[in-house]
Amino acid sequence: MQKENNISISLVIPIYNENQNINLLNDKIFEVIKYNNFTNYEILYINDGSDDDSGSELNKLAEKNERIKVIHLQRNYGQTAALSAGIEEAIGEIIITLDGDLQNDPADIPKLLKELNSGFDVISGWRKKRRDKMFTRIIPSKIANWLISMISGVRLHDYGCTLKAYRASIIKDIGLYGEMHRFIPIFASWQGGKIKELEVKHHPRKFGQTKYGINRTLRVISDLILIKFMDKYSMNPIHLFGGFGILNFFLSIIAFLFMIYFKYWGGKSFVETPLPQLVVLFFLVGILSVFMGFIAEILMRTYYESQNKKIYQIRKIIN
Repeated sequence: MQKENNISISLVIPIYNENQNINLLNDKIFEVIKYNNFTNYEILYINDGSDDDSGSELNKLAEKNERIKVIHLQRNYGQTAALSAGIEEAIGEIIITLDGDLQNDPADIPKLLKELNSGFDVISGWRKKRRDKMFTRIIPSKIANWLISMISGVRLHDYGCTLKAYRASIIKDIGLYGEMHRFIPIFASWQGGKIKELEVKHHPRKFGQTKYGINRTLRVISDLILIKFMDKYSMNPIHLFGGFGILNFFLSIIAFLFMIYFKYWGGKSFVETPLPQLVVLFFLVGILSVFMGFIAEILMRTYYESQNKKIYQIRKIIN
C-alpha cells in the first residue's frame, strides 16, 4: 500500500444548488477511493444554504455511509465561509478541497497527495486547459491571477482553482473572510510553507449554472489589498496611518512657507492663492490620519486579544 494511503484525509466540498451533480460527484469520489485503496478518510459536504434539493440529496448520502459528514449552514454565506466551516470540522492530517460542480476531477486527488508527500505544505491545482467562457471567466481570471502574483509575491497561475491539497497543520489557524479562500497559498507562504502548483484537469459544467460572475474579480482584488495590509501593517497600523499623517504635516508646512514667501516677496496676498486652504487641508488630513492610526491600533489589539469568532453558523451536522 502506498504511503499516502495510510494518512488520514479529509475531503471538503462546498455545495450550493448542485442537486444534479451531487450523486455523480460522490460516485466519482468513491471510485477514486476504491481504486487507490484509501482506508483512512472522511468526506465533508457543506450545504451552503441551498434552496434546491441539494440538502436532502446530501442527507441520503450521509444515511448510507458514516464516512460522509454533511454540514448544513443556516443560510448562503458564500464559498469562503463554506470552506472555512468544512476545514474547521475536518479531522484529517491532509485536507483536500474541491468544487461540487464536477468541473474539478476527483481523479486528480492521488496526484495531489503524491506531490504533497514529497515535502510540500500546499499543492495548488492549475486549470491550464480551462473549460469556461473566455470573456466572462477566463480573461478576468488571468488578470486577477497576474495582479495577485505581483502584489503578493507568490507566483501561481490559478488562484481560483478550488482543487487544492493542504497539510492541516498549516491551514487550521488561517482565518478566512470575504473571498479569501483563494489566498490560502499566500498565507501559507508567508508562514514559511512550501507551495507547489500542479496542472489538473478541468471539465465543462454539465448541470446547473455557475455562481460566479465578472464582478467577483473586483471583490477578489479588494480582498487582496486587505490581506496585503494585514501582512504589512496588521500588528502596527499606526505605521501606515501615522506615516501618511506625517507626510500631510510636511506638505502643510511647505504650503505655509510658500504662502509666506508670496505674501512678503512675491507680491501676492493670502487670498490670491489657494495656499491657505492647502495649509489647512493638509494639516487636518494629517491630524485625522494620525487619529485613524490610533483607532486602528486599538481595533487590531482588540482583534488579536479577543476570542476567535467564526464567520458562519452551523444549523445541523450529520455523522
